[in-house]
Amino acid sequence: MSLKQSSDWPELNFTAIQPTLETLHQWIQIVGKIRLRTMPWQNHSWHTALYITPKGFSTQAISYQERMFQLDFDFKNHELLIQSSEAEKLTIALKPKTVADFYQELFEKLSSIGIDVKIHSAPNEMDPAIPFAENTVNKSYDPTAANAIWKAMLKVNCVFNKFRSEFIGKCSPVHLFWGAFDLAVTRFSGNPAPLHPGGMPNMPLEVMQEAYSQEVSSAGFWPGSKDSPMPVFYAYAYPSDSKFGEQKVAPSEAFYSPEMGEFFLKYENVQKSANPEKMLFDFLQTTYEAAVNISDWNRTKLEK
Repeated sequence: MSLKQSSDWPELNFTAIQPTLETLHQWIQIVGKIRLRTMPWQNHSWHTALYITPKGFSTQAISYQERMFQLDFDFKNHELLIQSSEAEKLTIALKPKTVADFYQELFEKLSSIGIDVKIHSAPNEMDPAIPFAENTVNKSYDPTAANAIWKAMLKVNCVFNKFRSEFIGKCSPVHLFWGAFDLAVTRFSGNPAPLHPGGMPNMPLEVMQEAYSQEVSSAGFWPGSKDSPMPVFYAYAYPSDSKFGEQKVAPSEAFYSPEMGEFFLKYENVQKSANPEKMLFDFLQTTYEAAVNISDWNRTKLEK
């Protein structure tokens, strides 16, 4: 597939973005949990995810008591937009404020327009999981950092969608999972998978097992965390074995982690390359091929 070269991928210096990233992670968990509680269930928890927009992240439209509402993070105007089919729009300023204050303000505004949603009020896939109403630790918001995180997601989203278009089997949307703060796309072979052992902090075992109930080849972008301070692209297969890591993938900068059982490519390598889109697409394609090489995928049926 022909990919147009672009040179405006933002730099992501983890040290610089970390305080904002950690606050945003909490905020998107709150918004994501509202979507989780109000959307009909979809396989593999697809109903919980957020989506990339021309200005930020969105729940997209949610049906609620014969009306619709939507929550949108806007990283150009730095506000959370609350829209409803039955009320005037409301906004919350995105600026330095505690998670507790953001949580309280959001639910007060939702209640004011008749949207009363109750969520599990502590984060998932985090340890420690400080209840949102008690979290006064995370309170940083740098507009430049927030804009860079969103713009990186925007660039990645475009390439992921191009990659997704070449697969005609079951495939997830390109969506943002608020649990780990990763943008992901997942292809399915159509074959059942062995029961997943779980192991994610503050994540119900049954959720993990349903998410991985079928064979997958998955790839994503993750902006990093304090325990792993490096924005990266990842790719894995489930189920998998040591043969997965023995496969040849591109570009040459990609590497396999035996500990994680995944291939990785640093965001910095992509951002600084002569053609970021092609480098990332090659990583997606070759790691997918690595996954199908170790499994019994019917590629004739699943690919164009």
